[in-house]
Amino acid sequence: MPSPAPTRFTLLATLRRFRGSRRGSAAVEFALVAPMFFALLFAVIETALMFLASQVLESVSQNSARALLTGQAQAQSGSLAACAVSGVSKPCTQTTFKAYVCSQIPALFDCSKLYVDVVSTNSFGALSLTNYGNSCSFNPTGVQYVAGSGGQVVVVRLFYQWPLFVTGLGFNMGCSNKRLLVATAAFKNEPF
Repeated sequence: MPSPAPTRFTLLATLRRFRGSRRGSAAVEFALVAPMFFALLFAVIETALMFLASQVLESVSQNSARALLTGQAQAQSGSLAACAVSGVSKPCTQTTFKAYVCSQIPALFDCSKLYVDVVSTNSFGALSLTNYGNSCSFNPTGVQYVAGSGGQVVVVRLFYQWPLFVTGLGFNMGCSNKRLLVATAAFKNEPF
């Protein structure tokens, strides 16, 4: 039997075979879609984490405000554990109240980046809150701690700059890779 004649290599024949072949088309399509898919997936995950952190911060602000509302933080013989310095119960200071707030925050936050602002006045109408800026211009200098006495109006605000990671993919919810989370609790102290 005679051997088949060798086929000639031509560019046109190679292009026809390449166009007709479907092997590897799924890999090429995935390579085209994958960057957008992963960018969207990571953006959704980061948004969910940011909203979770915001909700946790709101819960912590409400729980911490209760110590002020009931007068535990202002009392000389308060039972608030964070305000007891070296076993002696004293009224809370800004540092000890922040330590009390930090004791309630889970590992989701870095407490050194948390700022606590407590303001009190005699009525809601006389309340004046300092604007510390937004995500781009946050300046926490001047945060104060004035817990107030019985019957006074108090506002507790917690500020935290949440780090953003997916901003390099074009998804930016803040400024300079950070989003300012603010949790607020406003109330009138009990008559203690």
